[in-house]
Amino acid sequence: MKTDTPTAGPQAPDCGERDCGAAGAGRRGRPRSEAAEQAIFAAVEGLMAAGTMMSELTIEGIAAAAGVGKATIYRRWPNKEALLVDVVSRLEAPAPEPSGLGVREDLVKMIDYMRRRGLAKRTRWVLKAALGQMQSQPELYAAYRERVIKPRREAALTLIRQAVEEGVLRSDLDVELLGDLMLGPILYRAILWDDSDLEDPDLARTMVDSLLDGLAPPA
Repeated sequence: MKTDTPTAGPQAPDCGERDCGAAGAGRRGRPRSEAAEQAIFAAVEGLMAAGTMMSELTIEGIAAAAGVGKATIYRRWPNKEALLVDVVSRLEAPAPEPSGLGVREDLVKMIDYMRRRGLAKRTRWVLKAALGQMQSQPELYAAYRERVIKPRREAALTLIRQAVEEGVLRSDLDVELLGDLMLGPILYRAILWDDSDLEDPDLARTMVDSLLDGLAPPA
């Protein structure tokens, strides 16, 4: 995969962060970091919505579409892959925080997050296209796996370990196997079975209750 890298040599001052020039000389400029990032994200989404493949995106094209300089992008992301991982992560719902209501409720929240992610992939074709295209770009997929998938899996396994410690799940099974048994059904429905019913808001609770009946330690 071709990766954009910054060009060497002097560059003109980038006013994407603060107002500059004569108009701003008499007052402190307002930081525009968030506005610049939103413009960059919107530019990538817009280019993809218009049919541009992720492999065809360039830092130059993204900067032009966002109305910023390339330096503004490179200050935030070292390369195109890092930017695209953030774009795809942004298209997805944020991972849930602990509920404070106990491990059982947190398991329900975890499964429901995956249910909603599956719905988003079906209804937001830009997200579906992005996730699909990453599979054919090893460097991009590896970055996504390292920065997004692995932390989410570890968070899920941490919750599984807590459930074992609290006696909600059996302690005689390997934690990763328990994770596969807990996560496998919703991943199958959300990713592999495109026609599965994900609309039911009670699906996660039904799944967790059903699984815990079989995976709970003996009374």
